[in-house]
Amino acid sequence: MANMYDNAYGLEKAIRESDEFKGLKDAFEAVMGDPIAKKTFEEFRDTQMELQQKQMQGEDISEEEVENARQVVELVQKHEGISRLMEQEQRLNMVINEISQIITKPLEELYGSQQG
Repeated sequence: MANMYDNAYGLEKAIRESDEFKGLKDAFEAVMGDPIAKKTFEEFRDTQMELQQKQMQGEDISEEEVENARQVVELVQKHEGISRLMEQEQRLNMVINEISQIITKPLEELYGSQQG
């Protein structure tokens, strides 16, 4: 059992040392170091979280909220630093998803073999 945890911590270290994580960290620090970018990014994240929360609770999202979200997304897309941050985040997420598929392969094989 301890070996699995050792491997997990090794994987954590590998992720921290990866080009994808370093690129994300650099992009994040650049955005956080720019007051306008930081404010825009935080507004984007807040808007995103609010809408997700409403959706999860089954609440209706007003047209005004949709329009506000659209405007915030437009601002984010126009800001080069935030766009770079989001691209870097997407690259790291792809790697993590691939790793997750590798890690869960034994379960998929086990349960997959029961079908049919």
